[in-house]
Amino acid sequence: MNYLRFTLLACALASSMAHGSSEQAWNDHRQQVLKTCLAASQLKDAHASGKPAEFDDQVGFSALLIEGRYPQAHLKKQRGTELCLYDKRQKRAFVTEWATGKP
Repeated sequence: MNYLRFTLLACALASSMAHGSSEQAWNDHRQQVLKTCLAASQLKDAHASGKPAEFDDQVGFSALLIEGRYPQAHLKKQRGTELCLYDKRQKRAFVTEWATGKP
């Protein structure tokens, strides 16, 4: 009977570990996304607008909106928003302008 209890306990522990990454791993990932996306941004005083959106591992990307000000003189430091796609496999960020106004 003790063998059965031990086996059930071992299975329960193993299954709980398979549910996903630790909280620290998620925090590290979010920090990496933020750091990489801010470095790729063309905006001045860039900062994240919320938390990253996490896509399924089959997609392999996280998305993050970045806000800041356009550095070009002719844009007169207007506010701007960029969408950053972070490639989890390559650990690279790709940024494009994100229009937040109505179509």
